[in-house]
Amino acid sequence: EVQLVESGGGSVQAGGSLRLTCTVSGYTGTLYCMAWFRQVPGKEREGVAGINQYRNTWYVDSDKAHFTVSRDNGGNTVYLRMGNLRPDDTAVYYCAAHSYRGACSDSPDKYIYWGQGTQVTVSS
Repeated sequence: EVQLVESGGGSVQAGGSLRLTCTVSGYTGTLYCMAWFRQVPGKEREGVAGINQYRNTWYVDSDKAHFTVSRDNGGNTVYLRMGNLRPDDTAVYYCAAHSYRGACSDSPDKYIYWGQGTQVTVSS
């Protein structure tokens, strides 16, 4: 069974930083697309950033300029560095992945494997 586990969430004040980590177990090989999504109660899950096997990255929009996604060399561990956090960054952050090649998408429907999520709370 493929499992994704997020870690690194927590509570910080506005302007602070966090680094989320997603580790994978139960998968043989390299997952092609790995991404971060987030969700707040009552809203749809939205893409934040992603990275493929060749470290090509995507970010949803300019508001995510304070996020940086990265990936370990040749592996399936992915990171999300979040700096200058704002209260509206408060959400549950999820790691997601899939193995088929092609353009990595910001649509949750494209991803097969999901973590359980980690809470990020930013206070003003």
